[in-house]
Amino acid sequence: MAGFNPGEAELEEFFSLLKRLADSFGVSGYEDEIRGLVVDLLREAADELRVDRFGNVVAVKRGGRGSPHVLWDAHMDEIGFFVRYIDERGFLYLSPVGGWSERVLPGQRVRVRTRDGKLIRGVIGVKPPHLLRQEERDKVIPLDKLFVDIGASSREEALEAGVEVGSPVDLDREAVRLLGARVTGKSFDDRVGVAVLVKAFREIDPGDATVTLVVAVQEEVGLKGARVAAQQLQPDAAIAVDVTAISDVPDTPRQDWVAELGKGPVLKVADGRSASGLIASPKLLRLLRETAESLGIPYQLAVLPGGTTDATAIALTGRGVPAAVVAVPTRYIHSPVELLDLRDAVAASMLVREATRRITLDWYRENLEEKKLKP
Repeated sequence: MAGFNPGEAELEEFFSLLKRLADSFGVSGYEDEIRGLVVDLLREAADELRVDRFGNVVAVKRGGRGSPHVLWDAHMDEIGFFVRYIDERGFLYLSPVGGWSERVLPGQRVRVRTRDGKLIRGVIGVKPPHLLRQEERDKVIPLDKLFVDIGASSREEALEAGVEVGSPVDLDREAVRLLGARVTGKSFDDRVGVAVLVKAFREIDPGDATVTLVVAVQEEVGLKGARVAAQQLQPDAAIAVDVTAISDVPDTPRQDWVAELGKGPVLKVADGRSASGLIASPKLLRLLRETAESLGIPYQLAVLPGGTTDATAIALTGRGVPAAVVAVPTRYIHSPVELLDLRDAVAASMLVREATRRITLDWYRENLEEKKLKP
C-alpha cells in the first residue's frame, strides 16, 4: 500500500484482537460471550460504558460542550442457526439465522450452545460419494434436508446433553493467518468492524466531537440493534464499519469485483437496492476521501448492488442522520472461510479515527447542521 505501510508488529497486534473477537460465539440474539469480551476491551477507554436493554454495548468519549455527536457503529452478531428439530436418533435439523448459501455447509463442523451455555461440537453430515445416486451428485442439498451429528445415539441423549429446540449454532472455525497480511476465519462479518472501531476508540482524542461507539446486536436479522441505539442517541452524524462483499477471484469479470483485497478500505457511495439501502452522505464521503488523501491512506469507492449495513437504519432515525460506511473488503462472506487483508482493516481504523477528529464544531455547522431559512 503506497503511503501506508503498517509494520508486522501492528498487524500481529490487530490480528490478535480480531482473532479473539472472531472465534467467540455470538449468533444473533445470543451475543452474551462476544458482548462480555467487547465490554472488557472498552472498559478502560470509555468515559461512559453501558449495555442497553436490547443488548448493544454503548461506549462514550466526551468532547467539548455543545460539540457534534458522532456515532460509530459495528455489529457483534454473526450468522448461524437454531436447532428446529431433534429426531429419534439424535440428529439435529436447522433453521437459518441470517443469510446462508447451502452450497458451503455440507461437511462443516459446528458448535451448539446448550441451555447452560456449554458448547457441544458436531458436524453437518453428508452422504459419502460412494452412495450417491447419479441424480444427487450435482444437486445442492437444501438447508431443511441437512442434519447435524453431535455423536448422540438418541433424542434423549441429545436432550440430556442440554441440546433442545431453539439452541443456537455457529460454525466451528478458528481465525488463522495465511501468507503475508491475509487471514481467514468465521464471522469476520462483522467482528473485523468491531476490531477496527475498538482500536480507533482506544486511540482517539475526539477533540471537538463526542464519539459514541455502538457495538450492535442483531444486524444480521434486520439491523435491529443499531436502530434501537440510534433512536436513543439521536447523533448528529454516523460512520458504520462493516465488511463489503468482493469477488476479485478467478472466473469473475473485472466489472463485478466491487473492490480488491489489499487496496485499502472501501468507501461505499451506495449499497443495497434503491428502496432498501444507503446513499452515503456526500459531505461525510468527501471528508473521508480528503482525510485519506491527506494522510496517504489508500481507499476504494464502491457501489454494492446487494446487501446493506447498520448505517441504513441509523440514517432513518429521528430527524435523519447523515451517515457513511467504511468497509473492509472481504472475500467469501457469509461462509465459514471469510478472508481479508489486515492492512485494509488497520487502514480503516486510522481513517475513521482521523476523519472523526476533523468533525469540528465549525465543520459540522458548515456541512451537516440543519439550516434554518428565513421565510
